[in-house]
Amino acid sequence: MQNSRLFETTTDKGADRLAVEAAAVILAAGQGTRMRSQLAKVLHPLGGLPMVARVVANVHKAGLTKVYLVVGHQSDKVQAALPDIPCVIQEQQLGTGHAVDQCRHVLAEFQGAVLVTYGDTPLFRPETLAGALEYHSAQRAAATVITAHMDDPTGYGRVKRDAEARVLGIVEQKDASDEEQCISEINTGTYCFDGPLLFQYLQKITTDNVQAEYYLPDVLPLMIQDGHSVVGFVAEDARESMGINDRVQLAQAETILQQRLREHWMLQGVTMVDPSQVWIDDDCRIGQDTTLYPGVHVQGGSTIGSGCRIGPNVRLQQTVIGDETTVEQAVLIQAQVGSQTTIGPFAYLRPGAVIGDRCKIGDFVEVKNSVVANDTSAAHHIYLGDADVGQGVNVGCGTITCNYDGRTKSRTIIEDGAFIGSNSALVAPVTIGRNAFVAAGSTITEDVPPESLGIARGRQVNKESWTKRRSQGDSK
Repeated sequence: MQNSRLFETTTDKGADRLAVEAAAVILAAGQGTRMRSQLAKVLHPLGGLPMVARVVANVHKAGLTKVYLVVGHQSDKVQAALPDIPCVIQEQQLGTGHAVDQCRHVLAEFQGAVLVTYGDTPLFRPETLAGALEYHSAQRAAATVITAHMDDPTGYGRVKRDAEARVLGIVEQKDASDEEQCISEINTGTYCFDGPLLFQYLQKITTDNVQAEYYLPDVLPLMIQDGHSVVGFVAEDARESMGINDRVQLAQAETILQQRLREHWMLQGVTMVDPSQVWIDDDCRIGQDTTLYPGVHVQGGSTIGSGCRIGPNVRLQQTVIGDETTVEQAVLIQAQVGSQTTIGPFAYLRPGAVIGDRCKIGDFVEVKNSVVANDTSAAHHIYLGDADVGQGVNVGCGTITCNYDGRTKSRTIIEDGAFIGSNSALVAPVTIGRNAFVAAGSTITEDVPPESLGIARGRQVNKESWTKRRSQGDSK
């Protein structure tokens, strides 16, 4: 599903207007074999979005509007995940330099800066990307490398600098000497280039390396040799540069992202009893003075009002919650709940459930494709499917709306003020009139008029002394 709020943000504030004319190239062509997955690596979700979609979102938030994806493996699925982003196909994966060069034709007339980043490095904050571009412009550099200092730089290309801290080049892990592998400053893989110079020097790099590939960093020493300036912009938080190559790193990245999101919402006035046990997608919204208890998952653009109590053990997916509402040990999917309403424990609101204000949807109540008006109570052990329930209705324990006859689904209408006795079955299509009363244990197959009592059950018969006769062998 395409998320219409993909390019909004809750945790990061990028540049409102980037002063540098810039385009972005996002490399997303690889398969990612270490993920051990049938799904392309860049499509694995992080915080509710495919990681490549998160990269695109961060680039947009940084102020860039001209964005290109270089795709290869499962290119159709990657393009489907981001239908509004122009894609360039890399038929053969011959290295990062080769990948960027596939954009030569779409950027042939572009004279500004080109930001190059990866679809599997989704933790860069927009302000880091914007800051690197501004620094690149201020330094009038041919290339700017976004770098970071790591305690354990294993797996990353190392940044080589001279005695005056000027960048001399990047050496990849597999090509690095023992001395070079001791360097703690790493290449994050994200760069800012002078656009025309970038494509000029991409024609000069070779495959003379261990992997026999065209490495994008190989343009840097060539630029330096020709007297061009190459500088480094150090990211404040090295974790931003984290690349995701397997599911262990994916989980680590999720932990980092969730920490950002939790801190953001707590600083906005949300209480979390145990932040480590709360999970929030970053396209969700939470009001002030709401409390989230352990085991809460807020997903898919869900919105929670102010003063709510959510949890423990609640999952909200594409759901809207009003103010001062309590939801406990429940699952709500594509549902809408009003204010001052209580949901759960152990309730299940399925798609199309719309619950009004000051309602009670209690334990073991399931609601699907139904509208429940204000001040209505469905306290326990109830199924409401394809129903329109009026205001001030009481639905007794054990009531079900029989909405499916094996072929078609029909609606049940319960008008304002009706009282549905316990253990009733309402066989749709049927209408219970305003202020009508349904006797407990009834199976209602015909409309009950307003202000009427509906009884649909067998008459009780008591057989006196039956137990005594039965013990004597006479069961009549």
